[in-house]
Amino acid sequence: MAFPATRLRRTRQADWVRRLTRETRPTVDDLVWSMIVHDGDTPRIPITAMPGVERLNIEEAAKAARRAQDLGIPAIAMFPNIDPSKKDETGSEALNPKGLIPEAIRAMKAAAPDVGIICDVALDPFTSHGHDGLIDETGYVLNDETTELLVKQAIVQAEAGADVVAPSDMMDGRIGAIRKGLEAAGHTNTLILSYAAKYASAFYGPYREAVGSATVLKSDKKTYQMDFGNSDEAIREVAMDIEEGADMVMVKPGLPYLDIVQRISKELHVPTLVFHVSGEYAAIQASAQRGWIDEDRAIVEITSAFKRAGASGIITYNADKLAQMLK
Repeated sequence: MAFPATRLRRTRQADWVRRLTRETRPTVDDLVWSMIVHDGDTPRIPITAMPGVERLNIEEAAKAARRAQDLGIPAIAMFPNIDPSKKDETGSEALNPKGLIPEAIRAMKAAAPDVGIICDVALDPFTSHGHDGLIDETGYVLNDETTELLVKQAIVQAEAGADVVAPSDMMDGRIGAIRKGLEAAGHTNTLILSYAAKYASAFYGPYREAVGSATVLKSDKKTYQMDFGNSDEAIREVAMDIEEGADMVMVKPGLPYLDIVQRISKELHVPTLVFHVSGEYAAIQASAQRGWIDEDRAIVEITSAFKRAGASGIITYNADKLAQMLK
């Protein structure tokens, strides 16, 4: 129908009709709370590059899990910051069954059994060089040797009670190896969330400060994370990971890759999560602190964009605030 029979502004003229005709509505059920835990005694340590986000000790992480449960947030994605003295070339602390992550899992599940706990599977928070895996004498990250350690790391997490293991390392073949390892260890119901389309991005800087890898990482990760010019490659990565046993897949970062989220969700019909990463979070905070944007409106708008693109869930540092707003 042509104007004036059709006036599209009619359904925009008042709040009630805008709400009534809105196509996309993010809810609390869409949220995963991204959380940094540390192995010290200090309850909360502010992260300079991420205003409003703090590293939590295990006790505070358990309290945060209870808060997530009270708010109705389905899951928490947990990332470690360990004492630098525990880091080494091989990231051996990642395999410690009494290390930070296993102990935090147990505390959080005890405090909030109905909240899913998602654990990062990668070595970068544990290595003295800041890479996601083992490196050779040239600094190249070794694929198969790294995968062997990732399998062990995932099993340690599953045995501590993790609901989901989430390999973020981008090694070839690691999903199949981890699935085989979990099955052999009796963890048949442990889910795998694959960081299947993880791009070599400029938006990870604040996170690397948060987990303590920024100061030790001397080279980029372009030999294993995806090139930001590629989209067909993302479909191949996701398809392979599904075939190898991934239950859900991830696109990371978020806003610059909405086209990838849409392609994966529409073409492969698999639960597709998106990570609203630290650099995106920090940019919003910096702008809001200067009065350039309205933070509340911005984070709801961004979350709606993720849902409109087809995301099944959104991992975000704003999950607790969003949960209150969306409810």
